[in-house]
Amino acid sequence: MLKTGKQLRLRRLSLAGDDRHLFVPLDHSVSDGPIVPADKWDDLLRALVAGGADGIIVHKGRARSFAPDILKSCALVVHLSASTSCSADVNAKVLVSDVEEALTLGADAVSVHVNIGSDTEAQQLADLGAVARSCDAWGMPLIAMVYPRGPRIEDPRDPGLLAHLANVAADLGADMVKTSVALPIERMAEVVANSPIPVLAAGGPPDGSDLVEYGAAVMATGCRGLAVGRRIFSSPTPAALVSRLSAVVHGGGGGSNGSNGSNTDGMRMANYSTIVAGVA
Repeated sequence: MLKTGKQLRLRRLSLAGDDRHLFVPLDHSVSDGPIVPADKWDDLLRALVAGGADGIIVHKGRARSFAPDILKSCALVVHLSASTSCSADVNAKVLVSDVEEALTLGADAVSVHVNIGSDTEAQQLADLGAVARSCDAWGMPLIAMVYPRGPRIEDPRDPGLLAHLANVAADLGADMVKTSVALPIERMAEVVANSPIPVLAAGGPPDGSDLVEYGAAVMATGCRGLAVGRRIFSSPTPAALVSRLSAVVHGGGGGSNGSNGSNTDGMRMANYSTIVAGVA
């Protein structure tokens, strides 16, 4: 029964039913401060839903603050990890909620953040394993946000390192992994090919270039989705931007299981790789 519960929740994470995902993380209000004025939160959420976001990612308190009807066609992911930009160690993530609390909020999934290479990596790995155990017990999908961050990381865009991170997430019990995109971007296909679980690409282009073109290039490497926050919630037209990204994610913009997709997809990767050439 619990396995069926997880399967049902996983289905709700993909509006099109194609096992592809466009998530909008909104947990930045804990790490960095307000993302929109307090009286604009409902407007932002309605715009994301109208645009076709598959899910939003928020902390527990924020999940309590908006009307339930807003997420009528959008999944709720409750983020369990936190740190702030004021901390002595911004890479030290701690658990601030648990699976049971997320269930009471009606969550469709939970997410946990782990920074590999940080001074507190050991505790973060232990937290991920503990949350995965609870997710299995309650039939809750787990998204592991695993990044190469800290004093021991030389190249955070190295595909071999990112493939390692994806396997850490899988081996410790996650259902999906959200991580950084390799450079050059076509080498993200290596990360996907070596990951036992779906890979979600985090954030937008490192050089600030066109987000939709970047998303198409990323999906062409075989990633199963995008998780974009700041570039969306800071946009003057978030609904329109989400709609365009949703078309990239669900419109056959990339292959799966490591496939590079069509010739058009290959050209998108080549074009974007030219744009970001030399970006670290």
